[in-house]
Amino acid sequence: MADGPGPAGPAAPLLIACALGIEQFALRSGRGRAGAALGPVTVLRTGMGPKAAEAAVSRALGQDRAPGTAVVASGFCAGLVPGMHPGDLVVADETREDGDSTVCTGPGLLAEALARAVPGRAVHTGPLTGSAHVVRGHERAELRATGAIAVDMESAATLRTALRSGPRPVAAVRVIVDAPEHELVRIGTIRGGISAFRVLRAVLPAFYEWHRSLLLPRR
Repeated sequence: MADGPGPAGPAAPLLIACALGIEQFALRSGRGRAGAALGPVTVLRTGMGPKAAEAAVSRALGQDRAPGTAVVASGFCAGLVPGMHPGDLVVADETREDGDSTVCTGPGLLAEALARAVPGRAVHTGPLTGSAHVVRGHERAELRATGAIAVDMESAATLRTALRSGPRPVAAVRVIVDAPEHELVRIGTIRGGISAFRVLRAVLPAFYEWHRSLLLPRR
């Protein structure tokens, strides 16, 4: 067994977890442009909410006989920082949930890879917080006051569950579909949703680059 969070070998698998069917479709449909992965890649639809994510990821990793599978939580999220726009990217340096945090693996490398994969799109790096429900209004300001830059329902539970199943690289990358000045209930939601969908389709090359970087010999 590896003595750190690195993968087990050159064919280490990559598991990408998302909640919604539309997110899974975007990630899968982007595969044709993503280039080759160095190991098996699974795009897992977990269902909505932290409990569903925990159950799905636990089952997936329990069936996996290759320890060290890298796990990326992905999909859409709500931005918390004024000036964010639909289609912006969020790379978590940590995920937060109920006072606990999970440190992500190589967020800087992932942010650089995303900037190359989706040129022209803003990439924000910082804490990604979890919620059991859709966050609106004053709750946004309260979460922003904690230092979080974005919120979603599944990332924190996904990464926590992944590490509970054994040491492995973990990351969370989300595309903003909802932001302080662009809430889902407002006019323009459809345009923002289309923009976010197109960005999510384009992220796989960055995931593969991040994954490959973890497989390089460590000096």
